[in-house]
Amino acid sequence: MSFLRRSGYVVAGAAVGTLMTYRRDLKQLHFDLASATGPLVRLLDAETSHNVGLLAARWGLLPRETRPDPPSLHTTVWGRKFPNPLGVAAGFDKDAEVVEPLLGLGFGFVEVGSITPQPQPGNPKPRAFRITEQGAVINRYGFNSKGVDAAALRLAELRLRRDEPGSGFPGGLVGVNLGKNKTSEDAAADYCQGVTKLGREADYLVINISSPNTPGLRALQGRRELETLVKSVKQTRDRMAWGKGETPPPLLVKIAPDLTDVDMADIAAVALQQGVDGLIVSNTTITRPEPIAAHPLGKEAGGLSGRPLFELSTGVLADMYRLTGGKLPIIGVGGVSSGADAYAKIRAGASLVELYSAFAFEGPKLVPRIKRELAALLQRDGFNSVAEAVGADHRQQQQQQQQQQGKAPSSSSGRAGAVSKR
Repeated sequence: MSFLRRSGYVVAGAAVGTLMTYRRDLKQLHFDLASATGPLVRLLDAETSHNVGLLAARWGLLPRETRPDPPSLHTTVWGRKFPNPLGVAAGFDKDAEVVEPLLGLGFGFVEVGSITPQPQPGNPKPRAFRITEQGAVINRYGFNSKGVDAAALRLAELRLRRDEPGSGFPGGLVGVNLGKNKTSEDAAADYCQGVTKLGREADYLVINISSPNTPGLRALQGRRELETLVKSVKQTRDRMAWGKGETPPPLLVKIAPDLTDVDMADIAAVALQQGVDGLIVSNTTITRPEPIAAHPLGKEAGGLSGRPLFELSTGVLADMYRLTGGKLPIIGVGGVSSGADAYAKIRAGASLVELYSAFAFEGPKLVPRIKRELAALLQRDGFNSVAEAVGADHRQQQQQQQQQQGKAPSSSSGRAGAVSKR
């Protein structure tokens, strides 16, 4: 069966589900799209399912969240206001084609990419594999991208619509994740070209040096290599002709979860010394924890994402928060599928949280559920905002150490010491 025919069946199912939703209640938005299309989508392979999802979004078949986020989820990072801390990780909308529909679902931000300077097809298919029973995905896409020029046009149009009064554009921000071309011998030049072409359209920029599917990319996480790269890219951003009232977008580095203690210490040192604005922790892992290792698809090459990545990525997140002294905002990503997962990332040190795999498995209903659960957990532990909870576990550990040493402070914040009940 051809891709278009299979896509037509699935999209038709999505249309029926959406129409039924609005027919039942025109005033209140229900996120029934996932349940209406899930059985059909599971008949397709992972990449085709992904493409069908993009097609449905482009055709306006995704539901739209109309309820405002509670004040406790509003947060400000890098001087930019996010309606909530939940975002779409890079990889879902690689070419900035469905930003508005995704924000319309209720995400606080969308990170597009990775976008390479020149178009490239990525690795041969098949290159994405679902392990449904574990909520996991293995992919080896290899930065398939339509290139910076195509993305620049779409992002420019998006910004015009976003700035137009009365356009109905949903709230939320747009990050741009930059990659290098597979055959490029000058990585810094590739990232600098991405900054030059896309920097004006981004609320933040990401140097992605952690995908396991581009040969040699992760070597750029080495101390010398990273220092040289960050210097070059940061200079390019800062030398752009920014107009009055314009501020250069924050520059983040996305790192792998498969790092040694020395690797993490080096990355933290370079980030602080070179003035990196934040980190994204983490990309996919090349490890295969049980029971993934025993699964037939576990032998497929590529990066593992989804539920099995949660513990590893959250551990690296906590380490990077500690190593940077909480001075750098961190976006936590890896295995988030519930409000409790998002809350754990925040307590470990994340100012913002992204997801991808769980969204691919569960669909639009996941977004309001995670936000609702997160708001409830914040309230349970006495936090008035996301910002108050960031790094709470680290502060609690410090307090416990001080008490053990007999140097406990005379007074302590109940919020900082709140114990997670995950």
